[in-house]
Amino acid sequence: MPPDNEAVAEQVFVALADPMRRSILAALAEKGPTTATDLADQLPITRQGIAKHLALLAAAGLVTAEAGQGRRVQYRLHPAPMQVAQQYLAALARDWDRSLESLAAHLERSAGRGRPGAGRGRHA
Repeated sequence: MPPDNEAVAEQVFVALADPMRRSILAALAEKGPTTATDLADQLPITRQGIAKHLALLAAAGLVTAEAGQGRRVQYRLHPAPMQVAQQYLAALARDWDRSLESLAAHLERSAGRGRPGAGRGRHA
């Protein structure tokens, strides 16, 4: 995975590590673009707390801020960085699968060599 994509994946994982940020993303996914004030009304956290979480989510590229009416800023879910993180996990899983398959094959070969009578003819 290119270094830039690895950095994006790392930011996504940091952002997703916090349950409140996951709740914010879930609310945006369910209800669409909304303001920090509206999110604070839906979640058990202050508007200032929401704003701090939104700033981190925006830095990770998971949300974008859009000018709304007047001074209101609406936040919208932006899933592209999540797809980069999914690709990172898929590549990691493929590497693990290969390693586990190699280990299983090695263990099977070792078990065949360690059995009594393995490799010798059968005697009655």
